[in-house]
Amino acid sequence: MTSATDGPLAGLRVVELAGLGPAPYCAMLLADLGADVVRVDRPGQPEDPPWPVLGRGRRSVLIDLKNPSGPQALLALIERADVLLEPFRPGVAERLGIGPDICRQRNPRLVYGRMTGWGQTGPWRQMAGHDIDYIAVTGALHAIGRAGGPPQVPLNLLGDFAGGSMFLLAGVLAALLERERSGLGQVIDASIVDGTASLTAFVHGVRAAGIWRDERGVNPLDTGAPYYDVYETADGQWMAVGAIEPAFYAELIRLLEIEEAPPQHDQSRWPELRSALAQRFALRTRDEWVSLFEATDACVAPVLSFAEAAGHPQLADRETLVTRDGVVQPAPAPRFSRTPGRISRAAPAAGAHSREVFESWGIPDAGEWLRRGGLVEPPSR
Repeated sequence: MTSATDGPLAGLRVVELAGLGPAPYCAMLLADLGADVVRVDRPGQPEDPPWPVLGRGRRSVLIDLKNPSGPQALLALIERADVLLEPFRPGVAERLGIGPDICRQRNPRLVYGRMTGWGQTGPWRQMAGHDIDYIAVTGALHAIGRAGGPPQVPLNLLGDFAGGSMFLLAGVLAALLERERSGLGQVIDASIVDGTASLTAFVHGVRAAGIWRDERGVNPLDTGAPYYDVYETADGQWMAVGAIEPAFYAELIRLLEIEEAPPQHDQSRWPELRSALAQRFALRTRDEWVSLFEATDACVAPVLSFAEAAGHPQLADRETLVTRDGVVQPAPAPRFSRTPGRISRAAPAAGAHSREVFESWGIPDAGEWLRRGGLVEPPSR
């Protein structure tokens, strides 16, 4: 029996085929929410987890899919799973004998989540790519940057994790909900290009309304507007300004003591406004500005580094970032009133739980799978 402290997904069994980026993050989120996530690693991977945060919250089994009994060992897990996360290029799982048709024949209730960059169909489906490539073709990368400058790369947050992981997660949860009605699982084709394109819905809408131009750095939310930008302070740090609404803009101008400020939306005077804002922010240090703007509605915040973020009073009060096993990392999100998520365990070494998982999932004769070589235990350290 599960308890309220086990998370809202307690009792859900997830098999994650080891990969990079989007699928592991989706698996991390499912584990944070209480699912029993088992990562299937392959021989030859590093023994220690290369991703100490993305790899948290699950157990690991080591399965040799090149061994004749390897795919059968994996299918034994899949028979008892609710969800499979598969991160391979189209066709790879089928060649390994663990494609959707075979898996769902063994387990009709299985939700089979496929995570790719380009998708399962289309002329680019077999091409290699990374976050930067996927967001490039959706228009998102083109839109990020300053006027007259090149596109700016937003780390790999927009494609891999927002366009990839979050849409895979939404698909998994939706399919699980639908399964309650139909009794059947289904296959999810989650691609980074599809998810990233969906994230641009707002921009497509304002473009259609004629209030967004394709040029970089000339629109209200892309640093074109001086009231939505970053400004350097006297100590070489930065403050972020997001005073979009008239009342917030008025508060910004009041606190900065700018006399006769240009009208907020008079674009002909935006260069004048930007210069005035830059001159004011250059007069004080970042911490001095933080003190001035604290508890106001000017929509101004300090630009913090990752190292500084945990010390921000709002994040510290909510314990948004926590330290686990010596690593600073995000706490589980979102928050639940009855069934809170938690970080259940550190990232495992490959194969650390091979025998344990088979036994706890009720798969008979774990020792036999080990003897046949499909299931592997790592060498003792």
